[in-house]
Amino acid sequence: MNVLGIESSCDETAAAVVREDGVVLSDVVASQFAVHAPFGGVVPELASRAHLTNVVPVIEQAVAALPGGFADVDAVAVTHGPGLVGALLVGVQAAKAIAWSRGLPLVGVNHLVGHLLAVYLRRSPEQPPVALAFPYVALLASGGHTALYRVDSSDDIEQLGETRDDAAGEAYDKVGKLLGLGYPGGPLVDRLAALGDPKSVPLPLPMRNKHGLEFSFSGLKTAVAQRVAKHGIPQGEREQADLCASFQHAVVTSLVSKSIAACQREGVARLVLGGGVAANRGLRELASQRCKEHGIELFVPPLASCTDNAAMIAYAGAQRLLRGERDGLELSVFSTSPKLVSSLHRA
Repeated sequence: MNVLGIESSCDETAAAVVREDGVVLSDVVASQFAVHAPFGGVVPELASRAHLTNVVPVIEQAVAALPGGFADVDAVAVTHGPGLVGALLVGVQAAKAIAWSRGLPLVGVNHLVGHLLAVYLRRSPEQPPVALAFPYVALLASGGHTALYRVDSSDDIEQLGETRDDAAGEAYDKVGKLLGLGYPGGPLVDRLAALGDPKSVPLPLPMRNKHGLEFSFSGLKTAVAQRVAKHGIPQGEREQADLCASFQHAVVTSLVSKSIAACQREGVARLVLGGGVAANRGLRELASQRCKEHGIELFVPPLASCTDNAAMIAYAGAQRLLRGERDGLELSVFSTSPKLVSSLHRA
């Protein structure tokens, strides 16, 4: 079964075709970086307009990779939340039109479920299936979401804890903006952090003395803002690198510590990293180190599977289809993040 996936929840228009076993046959992403960079962040109205421009060419390019084109597509999966409502509508309407015109099954996919299952994607037919058994604990960290989940199956997912305020990726981008690094700030902060001393600037460790599985990054971001207000933006690369390294150390220490605690609390010795922040070098390195210390097996998808993509949506949709689930043309969008992901990915 070949499933066409469509993703338009935020600022990237994506389409992919994925087999039910996770083999990615095509994966196309149209970035809106140039559209939003002048504003230092995503502008919802501009995102929706860019999706309208990009959605048809992106889908056509993804399907063109199949020998028979649309004739080789067996079903359509589309992100229907959470995300920017106007952006989501573009993808959902395109998916409905394709499903209706070609008589194909249609399923809606929760964007977060896509990230939580992206670890199973196989970027080449020669790649063996990922040897990851259920259950596992997953850290999903991105620009819009930061939470921990217990994944018992593709349709049995429980949220264990989430951020009380900013998502980790949002904090990275805001710190990057404070330091005048440009947009998006996350990758730039990570790059500079590799050159700096993580102990050089005293910054608070978020939720350090809290025993739950929640996160908080607003206070850390404020601490950086106060330092910049008092001392100015660091002018030398070394000073910038030290501040970035200290900030990143605080973020990844919080993310990894809570993830290890979740594995221990749940009695699950498998941890998966997902979401755009999972591409962060510092997070990957610390997670690898701490998991080895605690006897936890770590699974980290390749970079292309961490950031927003349609392949993960196609695969998550394939799992719904294999369970016999379908959505009609009344499929609607939702913009909030459910605590129990599985309770809404069929809504």
